[in-house]
Amino acid sequence: MAPETCPNCGADVPRRALACPECGADERTGWNNRADSQRTADRLGIPDDDFDYNEFVKEEFGDQREHRAKTKGVSWLWWAVAVGLVLGFVYVAVLSLGKSVR
Repeated sequence: MAPETCPNCGADVPRRALACPECGADERTGWNNRADSQRTADRLGIPDDDFDYNEFVKEEFGDQREHRAKTKGVSWLWWAVAVGLVLGFVYVAVLSLGKSVR
């Protein structure tokens, strides 16, 4: 007899079905009494309840603190660019006002 949900893929299985409509599992391939969800989860690589996201990111991408760019010596440059742009806009505005008054 078919289970209500497929132990291989978790899809709903119709009553009296001979195989799962999603993955094709049947009595030979996964509907036997020995097929439990934990074994299936292990085989599929599904993480358990103790999954630690930060540990996963560290394993996948390494320690990101090592790869951050050093910006201490560059911040003054951006301030100088910003001040220069503001002064340039003010200069252009003053020139355009001076031309419109004449």
